[in-house]
Amino acid sequence: MTNTLHRLRVWTFVIFTLEILITGTLALFWFFDWYHFQEYMTVGYIILIFAGFLIVDALFCWLSFVKIALVRQKNDLEAAVLVGNDVQEAYDFGQIGLAVVDENNVVMWANGLFKQRQIDLIDADLFELMPDLKDLVNAPVNKVVKIELKGRDYEVKYLSEPRLFIFKDCTEYDNVESYSKEQAGALGIIVIDNYNDFASETDESADVVNKVRSIITDYFRDFGVLLRRVGSDTYFAVCNYASLKKLEDDEFSILEKVRQTGKIGEKDTSLTLSIGFAHDFPDVHKLNEMATDALNIAHSRGGDQAVVSPYGAELRFFGGKTAAVESASKVKVRSVADSIISLIKGASNVFIMGHTEMDMDSLGASLGIMAMCEWCHKSSRIVYNPKLAEKKTRMALQDAFTREAYDRMTISPDDALGQISASSLLVIVDISRPSMVLAPKVLEEASKVVVIDHHRRSEEFIDRPVLASIEPSASSASELVAEMIRYATANPRIELKPTFATIMLAGIFLDSNYFKSKSTGMKTFEAAEVLKDYGADNSVADDYLKDEFEEYSLITKIISTMQVPYYGIVYCVGDEHDIIERSMLAKVANQVMQLKGINACFVVGKTEEKVIRISARSDGTINVQLLCEKMGGGGHFTSAAAIFPGQTIDKVVKTMTDTLDQYLDTARNSVNQEGAN
Repeated sequence: MTNTLHRLRVWTFVIFTLEILITGTLALFWFFDWYHFQEYMTVGYIILIFAGFLIVDALFCWLSFVKIALVRQKNDLEAAVLVGNDVQEAYDFGQIGLAVVDENNVVMWANGLFKQRQIDLIDADLFELMPDLKDLVNAPVNKVVKIELKGRDYEVKYLSEPRLFIFKDCTEYDNVESYSKEQAGALGIIVIDNYNDFASETDESADVVNKVRSIITDYFRDFGVLLRRVGSDTYFAVCNYASLKKLEDDEFSILEKVRQTGKIGEKDTSLTLSIGFAHDFPDVHKLNEMATDALNIAHSRGGDQAVVSPYGAELRFFGGKTAAVESASKVKVRSVADSIISLIKGASNVFIMGHTEMDMDSLGASLGIMAMCEWCHKSSRIVYNPKLAEKKTRMALQDAFTREAYDRMTISPDDALGQISASSLLVIVDISRPSMVLAPKVLEEASKVVVIDHHRRSEEFIDRPVLASIEPSASSASELVAEMIRYATANPRIELKPTFATIMLAGIFLDSNYFKSKSTGMKTFEAAEVLKDYGADNSVADDYLKDEFEEYSLITKIISTMQVPYYGIVYCVGDEHDIIERSMLAKVANQVMQLKGINACFVVGKTEEKVIRISARSDGTINVQLLCEKMGGGGHFTSAAAIFPGQTIDKVVKTMTDTLDQYLDTARNSVNQEGAN
């Protein structure tokens, strides 16, 4: 069709050009009377010439229309052969549109569906009208593109050989799917955090609790959520996905409302909420399980946040703007300690493992668990690889223990893999992410796993541990284990060697920055007191953490690169050619945080040949854990990190600054800001 039209345009141009030339020539000869032209050319001849022009033009137009009609009829016949005359009604009934294009992507035939819907495709460039259809050219035959045309949705498929585009109207299906999704059930559990610590018989506390309950009831009713109170601090929620989506769009603003209302007296902390929702699965029992898991994650990340769990997809987090609240209850600590002791007694042997790049806190917590195993008279070994430990950790082990004791206490990952059995117990300390444990293969082989960690729980978590103790309010894993040793119902008491206690104290020093970090609480000092009672030497613990001259020089070099992208926010960058230990990055961040006016610090450096890390610290007004999570990492409210394999330092810095641009306002701690004002 396109070629025919092109040829007709050319002939039209030629004919009219000849007519204009003839007319112009006659006019010149007549006007200047060349060769006595006026004597020979009378008015009658001129009329006859122009009448001839009209006849030729009319004949040409008629022949053109006939030619176009013949070509179109031929195309119609070819298309009819292509799709079949007998199935045309089926296509109409199924709301299927067909369009055949030529080699220039101009539509030369379309079935009646488009005409019925007043869509004129004939002789139109299909790709100009619907640019998204270009993706179908040279694509696999099963590729489908979805487009919107005049208020209706179509799924389009392309058959290259006949140059046929198939349009399937899916508007009604999409509407039904959208309606079904909006009306699908969602279940939630809402818990008032630290309710037992605040509940009392005083009029003031009762008034605040009643206000919080009123806010919960009114808020969820306004969003179409049915609430039922199932405990003094717990609510069960039922709604459809449309209501849950509104809650997400609102970013669960009830978290902020409760936090502002929930202060009691002169306390520094307030009542907060932890919320877990689940959706996108037809079985309500499964949804309830998912919602419970989501709530547990919210609790293990410190509370004051909502976690939405869609089936088969990534978790979505909201809130988490305040640091975890330290619980004064010792009952939970005693319960966890007794449970771990019971598991140790029931195991044939115990393996203890920390994270890769083992630091003093990971080692200290491992030694504390080993002391519990010795009290239970169970064989225990620490899974250890010197190549995956920090230099200070290696030096502490060498200085504190003889070679015989070292060999008796530790085991290589390969040997552990060969000795672990179904009756063995694996205790993971200072980490809960399976990808970051020191020996992932050992974790895969273990059938019984206990997790003890003080970092906020991330979406990546060790699968189905028999016991998990995640306490983000603690400064360190060594603090958690020291608490367990102190409050376990063991008679006689669990013995802890002075060398073990000293290394555990060094672990607390490291992670609490010598009791100066925001994560330091009363329990941190109590844990240090427990370790001192067992003979910990704080001067030796301090010696384990001291820097050598070369390390101090490197720290100074990194600090000299300090940049200030935002007021109170700084970052430092290690040299591309320097391999820096992970603890060194943390030490730089801690030193920078000693400077006045700095709210948060990020330190970027190469820790392995092809691995870049970020170590982040804050004074509590910035949630660095949230920022690091956006970069694929995690950690603590005031102490977090992220790892970037296979990237350059410049690219990591760009990722970090982009994250700050987008999420810094969200990460600011509104409670501390209000308190400062």
